[in-house]
Amino acid sequence: QVTLVESGGGSVQAGGSLRLSCTSSEYIYKSDCIVWYRQAPGKEREGVATITDGGGTSDYADSVKGRFAISQDFAKKTVYLQMNSLKTEDTGTYYCAADLGGRKWCSTLMSNQGRADYWGQGTQVTVSS
Repeated sequence: QVTLVESGGGSVQAGGSLRLSCTSSEYIYKSDCIVWYRQAPGKEREGVATITDGGGTSDYADSVKGRFAISQDFAKKTVYLQMNSLKTEDTGTYYCAADLGGRKWCSTLMSNQGRADYWGQGTQVTVSS
């Protein structure tokens, strides 16, 4: 059983930055896939970024490319989502999820949320204009 805990959410003005953390209760192996999702009020949950291969492979939703960066710290069992140049449309609850051993199909988890084995409880991000 893996427990994921997100942190780092908060309120920020448009153009600002936040760094979200997803800390796992278990070691994150290179073969694991970690995904950040978000859900805005009244909208479906969408994939934001994925990471696998110990950080060597990542993917991003078009809406966040060039502004968000996903990274991993093995020692801290933590995956980060650095969010820069935030926009009001980035507002939502951000979740991290894990697909253990999901390296080969990691990028597909952006749209195939059902493959994720474990989920965190979410952290709220509010971007105001």
